[in-house]
Amino acid sequence: MGFKLDEKIVLGSGNHKYECIHDWLTPPEGMLFGDTHGLAQDSHGRIYLCHTVHPNSKVNDGVCVYDEHGKFLKSFGPEFKGGSHGLDLRKEGGHEYLYHCDTNRRKFVKTDLDGKVLMEIGVPEASGKYTTGQPFVPTNVAFSPNGDFYISDGYGSSWIHQYDIKGNYIRTFGGQGKDAGQVNCPHGLWIDPRGHEPVLAVADRANRRLQYFTLDGKHISFVTDGIRLPCHFSFRKGEMLIPDLESVVTLLDEKNQVITQLGDGRPSDLRGHPRKDFIPGKFIHPHDAIFLRNGDILVAEWVPIGRVTLLKRVH
Repeated sequence: MGFKLDEKIVLGSGNHKYECIHDWLTPPEGMLFGDTHGLAQDSHGRIYLCHTVHPNSKVNDGVCVYDEHGKFLKSFGPEFKGGSHGLDLRKEGGHEYLYHCDTNRRKFVKTDLDGKVLMEIGVPEASGKYTTGQPFVPTNVAFSPNGDFYISDGYGSSWIHQYDIKGNYIRTFGGQGKDAGQVNCPHGLWIDPRGHEPVLAVADRANRRLQYFTLDGKHISFVTDGIRLPCHFSFRKGEMLIPDLESVVTLLDEKNQVITQLGDGRPSDLRGHPRKDFIPGKFIHPHDAIFLRNGDILVAEWVPIGRVTLLKRVH
């Protein structure tokens, strides 16, 4: 039975049903998406998308900005071409800032919402972990309630580095391995606010698990049920949203039990295929996903021609 283009695709079940709208965000004229990587939304509803920029693109900006209805507003950041990866947003005082992880230039960059650079951090030499040339390739950032932030060296040496709000180094923990307290490709991380005390959730991707740490870097626990290759997190009303590179988007409840898994395309071998081969309603490689402020979900996929999908809540 074939799929008709005018048919709605609805994913999920019960109180968690979503209409799947592929290519809800598209590049402006002259731009071609590369791998679509990071997503964020500010207090005005504007959506920020980072991508690596396709080699044939005539516009090389690595960050695109849209309104909350998906209309393109502007772009910036040609310096992020090829390396635009993690993208998160934090309000500090009366202003909001973007925190970028650039895997090409191998640095963390803090900017304002127009792309003005305010802080850069390269190899964390104060950690003492890179003295013999180990690689540092940051992938994502998490924010502590006290203003500290954590940078995950996901594609480098699997360390997690903690800094204060001014960029002063505090500590390093993690390190490559499978034991408790060790990680292997800590791709994403976020402060889980749902318990009595905030804790650091790490997408311990190559170990196929989530791992929890205290805010000073001590191991707490693992989560493995429903987890394949977790990339990052988003939280809303007690639920945890996990974009999983192994072709699915997963929702967990307050006890980290699976609520539903959306758009399961596993196994997928379509990463390098043209768009006509993509299967409606099936994900290929979700790389980031966020709850929008209205409760909808936005998903960016790691495919070299980019794809951003809106999962619109069905009430």
